[in-house]
Amino acid sequence: MADRLRVACVQLNARGVKADNLALAERLVARAASTGADVVLLPEVWNAWGSADVVRAAAEPLEGGESFAAMSAWARRHGITLIGGSVTELRDGRDRCSNTCAVYDPDGELAAVYRKIHMFDVDVAGLEYRESEIQEPGDEVVARDVEGWRIGLTICYDLRFPELYRILALDGAELITVPAAFTLFTGKDHWELLVRARAVENQLYVVAANQWGTHEPGRASYGRSLIADPWGVVLAVAPDEDTVITAELDRERLRRVREEVPSLANRRPSAYRWPAVAQPPA
Repeated sequence: MADRLRVACVQLNARGVKADNLALAERLVARAASTGADVVLLPEVWNAWGSADVVRAAAEPLEGGESFAAMSAWARRHGITLIGGSVTELRDGRDRCSNTCAVYDPDGELAAVYRKIHMFDVDVAGLEYRESEIQEPGDEVVARDVEGWRIGLTICYDLRFPELYRILALDGAELITVPAAFTLFTGKDHWELLVRARAVENQLYVVAANQWGTHEPGRASYGRSLIADPWGVVLAVAPDEDTVITAELDRERLRRVREEVPSLANRRPSAYRWPAVAQPPA
């Protein structure tokens, strides 16, 4: 079991033309692999992003879909584990799509599938986002052993739900991936704060690949993809451009943090009571 793992985040600005986005992602995945990365993470909806019509038109099946097949081929070509950010997935017999992260091993075989649990249905900065209009939420928490490390899978808005991250940590996750298209308005105040908080409170690595830049009039992603260690130290952060960032993760660092501040070991589950619903402020 390798105690060191080299990870890379691909950051890009996806638009509405799938062929252009695939060509860009292919080049950036190759660049990431050339750094010696064992694991490469793509951002959320990297193959097409924009209006609801753009997202719906780009949807494809997991089996035989163009973007899924491309990721399988890239993983095999470069001998890497490719955590495929997310692609809007068509599913037989369902009215709505899924926001799906597919993981491919170095042989190009499908190793894991996670479907985004939390739908981004908000009104922020005068813009309305309604993911649930075209996507349905997933209902399975997913962690898998990858390259000898336990990796938990999340997508974008999931970052705001600490209970999901705690469940993954208790399931043995040593790092959690966050492919995202985090909005510019919320990202400037919350992106780094949330990524580092999830790392610190769960004492693990968080690897977060974000989209950046304007996708269509009025819609923009924050970028600043980053990798944080279990102490909350930022190991790498991306500038505002199509790029790749990398970092080497050290299992001994994780062990040492958990020994020095044993907050996971000091949990008292028998004392916790979960309210049935969130109470509104008084």
